[in-house]
Amino acid sequence: MKLIIGLAKASHFGPTMTVTITSLLLATNLWWEGPAIMIAFGVFLGQLLVGFTNDLNDYQDDLKHQRTNKPLVSGVITTSQLQRAIKIVAPIAVVINIAGPLGIKGGLIYLFGVGMGISYNLYFKSTLLSPLPYAIAFGALVSCIVVATDRRPPLWLITAASLLGVAAHFANVLKDLDQDLTSGIK
Repeated sequence: MKLIIGLAKASHFGPTMTVTITSLLLATNLWWEGPAIMIAFGVFLGQLLVGFTNDLNDYQDDLKHQRTNKPLVSGVITTSQLQRAIKIVAPIAVVINIAGPLGIKGGLIYLFGVGMGISYNLYFKSTLLSPLPYAIAFGALVSCIVVATDRRPPLWLITAASLLGVAAHFANVLKDLDQDLTSGIK
């Protein structure tokens, strides 16, 4: 049970569930419930990867700033447990998203968005371009679901999702802004 709680915390559970529920709501407007639930599950797995890689990458900085609310810092889980979870979730996320209702085109678009989330964690986070992966990933999320229905996503939908992504980025960074600046994260 301790491991499950630690993994849930490492996944950034609130944002992960928000993105998952948003994908479910969009998918239910374009699909019936069965495929919509499968799409949401694939999105959930991708969001787990983004959250897990974020906590793993931030571990040393979280230690430095004594962020005891983080599961790795508090000792609820270990880095090896989190690495193992990433190794288990990653291939399942790829298969579910490409072989599931999103299909190859939609699945690849979504996985590109997940890749943008991971690239934020590993590189963009400490640069002035940090909002960019959020904008692209949120745009990819809505696009993948629409593209999977053989439609072209409307520009307004991609723009709105991208702007929401940028807003989510700034809402996320404000809470740790002082500590991030002392760590060289701009």
